[in-house]
Amino acid sequence: MGLLGILIALAALIWFAYRGWSVLLLAPAAALVAAAFAREPLLAHWTVTFMGGAARFVAQFFPIFLLGALFGKLMDDSGSVTAIAHFMADKLGPRRAILSVVLAGAFVTYGGVSLFVAFFVLAPMAQQLFRKAGTPRRLAPAAIALGTSTFTMSALPGTPAIQNAIPMPFFGTTAFAAPGLGVIAALIMLGFGMWWLGRAERAARRRGEGFGEEPGVRIDATENQAIRDRAAVAREFDLAEIPHGHRGAAPHVLVAILPLIVVVGVNLVMSLLVIPRMDDSFLSEERWGPTTLAAVGGVWSVIVALAVAILTLILLNWRRLTEIRESVDAGATASVLPLLSVASLVGFGAVVAALPAFAAVRTWVLSIEGGPLVSLAIATNVLASLTGSASGGLTIALDTLGETYLRLAEKQGIDPALLHRVAVIGAGTLDSLPHNGAVVTLLAVCGCTHKESYLDIVVVAILGAILALVAVIVLGSTVGSF
Repeated sequence: MGLLGILIALAALIWFAYRGWSVLLLAPAAALVAAAFAREPLLAHWTVTFMGGAARFVAQFFPIFLLGALFGKLMDDSGSVTAIAHFMADKLGPRRAILSVVLAGAFVTYGGVSLFVAFFVLAPMAQQLFRKAGTPRRLAPAAIALGTSTFTMSALPGTPAIQNAIPMPFFGTTAFAAPGLGVIAALIMLGFGMWWLGRAERAARRRGEGFGEEPGVRIDATENQAIRDRAAVAREFDLAEIPHGHRGAAPHVLVAILPLIVVVGVNLVMSLLVIPRMDDSFLSEERWGPTTLAAVGGVWSVIVALAVAILTLILLNWRRLTEIRESVDAGATASVLPLLSVASLVGFGAVVAALPAFAAVRTWVLSIEGGPLVSLAIATNVLASLTGSASGGLTIALDTLGETYLRLAEKQGIDPALLHRVAVIGAGTLDSLPHNGAVVTLLAVCGCTHKESYLDIVVVAILGAILALVAVIVLGSTVGSF
């Protein structure tokens, strides 16, 4: 009965979330259903197990959600994202419209800008470039997804994406875990995605297919509550805050790029030079609880990098940010709903993991042939696909199985950095199923439908990521982490 309850609870969570119900309500309700089938104390699981799991997630990652959303909002309101996008478009031109969109999206998201902020800048740019080039507009969502939601989220070393930060407390790693493997994975995703989009564009030209009809009436993704609720579990920015704030004139591209460089550069210095040399003896004091520098150092590096980048951005764009208080308030507020939504999914996972029947699930996952890397990849894939959230699925997987995988890695001589990279890439594959909030939002912003554009998204965001994941597992198993 306990296992049946877990399956029913998970099915209900997926179904109602797909129908647009808020995860804030669904997650605790589904957790109570699972607990009821197992004949476990309901109130204790809600107020202790569920809230304990959710609270731990908030305690660990609220600073990254907060600073990440604030940085993205200030980059948008300062005109920096627009400046970078236009620079790419001007330099590469309509003849390389797809490449322009992909690189513009990759540059801003690798530098720490939320992909939802990028969507609203890149979509009109893509439409304009594709119209001039005669490229089918149905390819715009896939081009944007390739640049914003694949290799810059899960593969490139140092990316400040929340997905890349989540494994750090579990494995004692940094954002630069397995850098060589990460770069190889990124090149596979980018190369495969560009090959597919180029192939699709050439096939369309042979058929005489041009830009196509102008998009119909677009859904306002910032005001549609169902899209907003789905998007909240996908990334770290609340869509409702995008229209708030005042957008100034775009700065020079060098001014726009500098804060992004600061994010990556400071993160690298903190991860490789500052944190490893820090005197961590104070963490042994009882008031800090049972923690170590390895468990918090990676998160600290990302926090400092984002904070320094925000200060740099404000100083460079002080005159452009004429309504800075409104921009800051909107950025801070934009972090709250995604944080609590993902934390609720984590709380649901904590309840499920505490039920006696979960032992059978754990045994099944760990018995998957291929070793810890394969089973970890499958676990993160499945949970990310079921929850529609890479961050939620990844946290649930590591909350329930992270310590077990770390012990297995130690026994088998596997570098925790390799576990980190496999887990992050694994979470960034099947999370792009049709119900994913980022996919729904992207299609709405571009004025496209699933029928028109989703197949290309599947190829560039799912198949390309799976190929990269397989390559990382094979290389990691053969030569180790590098």
